[in-house]
Amino acid sequence: MYRKILAAVNEHVNSEIAAWYALHLAKQANARIYFCAIGENGIAGKDFRTAEEAVQRLCVRARELGVPSDCILKTGDPSAQIGKVAVAEDIDLVFAATRHEDVEKRFYTRTTAKRLLLSLACSVALVRVVHMGRIHPHDILVPLKAHIDHIPDRAEFAAMLVKAFAAKVHLFHVTEPMRKFFRGEIHLTPVEWAAKIPADISRFIDHIESHGIEHEKRLVAGRTGRTIAIEAAARRHDLIIMGASERGPLDFLLRGNPVEEVLRETPCNLIIFKA
Repeated sequence: MYRKILAAVNEHVNSEIAAWYALHLAKQANARIYFCAIGENGIAGKDFRTAEEAVQRLCVRARELGVPSDCILKTGDPSAQIGKVAVAEDIDLVFAATRHEDVEKRFYTRTTAKRLLLSLACSVALVRVVHMGRIHPHDILVPLKAHIDHIPDRAEFAAMLVKAFAAKVHLFHVTEPMRKFFRGEIHLTPVEWAAKIPADISRFIDHIESHGIEHEKRLVAGRTGRTIAIEAAARRHDLIIMGASERGPLDFLLRGNPVEEVLRETPCNLIIFKA
């Protein structure tokens, strides 16, 4: 599915960690990886050299893993330059690290992350790094909502990361609170689970299983964003993989944005994926 993967690198350590995820996925996919450092207008020379050094380290690591790689160094607006490279090189997937502004502001209002999600015609994986020492995930949490867009793409992305790190995967669905859910988690038999989960989640599970991925399933009632963060903390997951929210402005105002809430409160590293 992925032939060419681009990892955006800057002077910050979290971007190098995001590129680490991209590199291991490229190895799993037998893809070529492009490490791209963009010197934003006004950036100090020292900071750009730091980004160059990160790209060089990543290229060395790619050679050690047997992954073909290219290094691209440019200056200008990061979003615009990444978009140009993605088109010129026919990139299938872009990895980029979120910045502090994406956490402190509303995630979906005029941030670099928002511009990348909206402007790039390829798939995008935004990485929020919380623990720099836990970049080789052993337990991956995949929250699933009732209605899932691009099910094959999202399932394949998750499956390839799980395989890349030989990790365990935990599928997790948060239901609306109901009277019979007041005690929290519901323990279901396999038959009861199959009867209750939404059709899109069933299809996602079918696609995950088609990749030979073993998984655990859990159903919990609560507020979506907060419940996902608590689940990740309580069970000490290393990584969360979420789909980018596609809620409209009115729905956002009425019900909030679970992705934005998890972005702020996640206790572990987080990847937000847009197919």
